[in-house]
Amino acid sequence: MYLEFVNQVVSVLENAVQRAGFEPVEIAPEPSQHADLSTRVAFKLAAVARKSPVEVANQIVENIQLRENCLIESIGTTGPYINIKANRTYIDRTFETVRSKKEDFGGNFYSGKILLEHTSANPNGPLHVGHIRNSIIGDTLTRILRKAGYDVDAQYYVNDMGRQIAIVSWALEHFEMDPDLKSDHAIANVYIKANARLEEDSQKVEYIDNLMQRVESGDEEVIKRFDDAVDLAVKGIRSTLLRMNVHHDSFVNESGFVRSGAVSDIVDKIRKTGRVDVDDGALVVDLSDYGFEKTLVVQRRDGTSLYTTRDLAYHEWKTMQADRIIDILGADHKLISGQLKATLNAVGLKEPEIVIFEFVSLPEGSMSTRRGQFITADELLDKVQARAFEEVEKRRPEMSPEFMEKVAGMVGIGAVRYDIIKVSPEKSTVFDWKAALDFEKQGGPFIQYSHARASSILKKAGEEGIWDPASKPNPSVLTDESEITLIKQIALFDKVLKQAADDLKPHIIAIYGRELADAFNQFYRFSPVLGAETEELRNARLGLVDCARIVLANVLETLGMGAPESM
Repeated sequence: MYLEFVNQVVSVLENAVQRAGFEPVEIAPEPSQHADLSTRVAFKLAAVARKSPVEVANQIVENIQLRENCLIESIGTTGPYINIKANRTYIDRTFETVRSKKEDFGGNFYSGKILLEHTSANPNGPLHVGHIRNSIIGDTLTRILRKAGYDVDAQYYVNDMGRQIAIVSWALEHFEMDPDLKSDHAIANVYIKANARLEEDSQKVEYIDNLMQRVESGDEEVIKRFDDAVDLAVKGIRSTLLRMNVHHDSFVNESGFVRSGAVSDIVDKIRKTGRVDVDDGALVVDLSDYGFEKTLVVQRRDGTSLYTTRDLAYHEWKTMQADRIIDILGADHKLISGQLKATLNAVGLKEPEIVIFEFVSLPEGSMSTRRGQFITADELLDKVQARAFEEVEKRRPEMSPEFMEKVAGMVGIGAVRYDIIKVSPEKSTVFDWKAALDFEKQGGPFIQYSHARASSILKKAGEEGIWDPASKPNPSVLTDESEITLIKQIALFDKVLKQAADDLKPHIIAIYGRELADAFNQFYRFSPVLGAETEELRNARLGLVDCARIVLANVLETLGMGAPESM
C-alpha cells in the first residue's frame, strides 16, 4: 500500500513540476516527522530556475492536481519542503488489504532467478560462532528476496578436495572417531590430532600433497576417501543449519568442476587474455590494471588447481543458471573476492554481487578450528536454549514441559538470529547471548512476544464469542493516534521489504520488526480492545490486532524466526 501511495505522490508532483514550467527532476519523497512524506525537490530546481527554494516549492504546490480516488489527502509546503499527507482511504485500504491477503501481504514486486551462495564452511569440523553470521545473513536475504518475488536458489559450495579435506581423509585412517559425538564434531577432533602429527613429521605433509594430486587426477580410491570424509562433516553441518532454521536448496561440490573439465576450460580462457605469467613454476594472473598489485595464482607448480581456480569455474557455471548471482562472504575474503570479480570480468563473464560482512565474536574470545580453540554453533545454541527455557519456566510455570521446550526453542533460535541480523553486515558485532534473551529489551523475544500477545487477544475474544476471524470490521471508526500510527506502520512493510531487497541489507527488516512491535504495544496500551466503548469499535480494534498479528508473523517468517501464539 505504501509503495502505491509513493507512486501516486511522485506522479502528481511530476505533473505539477511540468505545469509550473520546471525541468523534469527526480522527486524522491521520503518519510518525514511533519507529514507522511516530504520532498526536497525544490532545492534541486532552485539553482536552475534561479529562484529561492521556497518560491519553487510554492509554485509546484500551486500546480497540484489530485485525481479522484487517490490516496493523498493534501500537499502543502513548510518553507522549501513539500509535505504530503495520506488520506482516510489509505488507512482503510491498508487495514482491508492486510486482512484479505494475510501471509501474502507485502512483496511480490520483482521477478527473475537469483542464485545465492552462503555459509560454504570447510567440512573439516562443526560450524562455529564465526560461521553463524554468514548463515543467518544468507538465509535471511534468501527469505527477503523470495518475499520480494524472486525465484532464489540458496546454495552451499562444498570444498571437497582441498588440503583440509586431504588431512581429514588421512586422519580418518590414523585416528578413531568418537562414536558418541555428532559427526562434524568427531571430524574436528581427528582433524586437530592430524594437524598436531603433521607438525611433528614433515614427510606426512608430502603424503598429503600427493593425496591432493591423486584426487585431481581422478584416482577413484582417493576420491572415495575424500567423499566419505566430506559426507560425515556435511551431515553434521546440515543438522546445525536446520536447527538455526537455515535452509539450502542445493549443495554443490567443487570437485565436480574438475571432473567435468570446467576448471581446465576456465584456465584456458584466462590464458587467452594474455594476462598469465609463470612465477616459480605456478601460473599467475596479472590484475594490476584492475587495481590489484598482488597476482592471482590459478595453478600450482605441480599442475593442480587451487580453491580459487575451482571457484572461478563454479562462478562461470552459475552465470548460466540465474539472472543474478549473490555471494555472502566474510571480510577476510575482500581481496580474493575482488580478484575473482576482476578475473571473471577479464574473460567476459558476469560478476557476482558480493555482500561482505564483518565478523561476529563472543565475549569469550577468538576461535581457531585448526588449534581446537573454538566455540561451536551447537554449544552456543545449547546455552541459549537452556537460558530461554529458564525464562519461559519462570514466566509460565503453570505450563507443561512440552510447551516450555517448544517456546524456548523458538525464542532461543529467534534471539540468536535477531541479534545477529539487526546489525548492518559491514559492521562488526559482539553477540551477547544474555542481552539477546532479555525479554524487556526490544530484541527478538520482544517481537515474538508481541505476536503472542496479539494471538492471545484474538483467542480470548473468540472463546468469549465476540470475534469471528471471517468478519469484516469497519476500519473507519479507528481514529485514535495510536491506531492510525499502527496502521501506517503496518503499511510500511512493502517499503522496508523493497529497500532490504534492493540494498541487500537484511537488518532493515529487523529494525522494522522492532518498530512494528513497539507501535502495536503502544496501541494496546492506549486503546482498550476487549473493553472498547462500543461493539463496532471493539470489532474494529480486534481487526487491527489481527492486522498486527499477520504482519508481525510475516516479519518473523522473513527473519527466519518462529511466531509463537503463546509465551
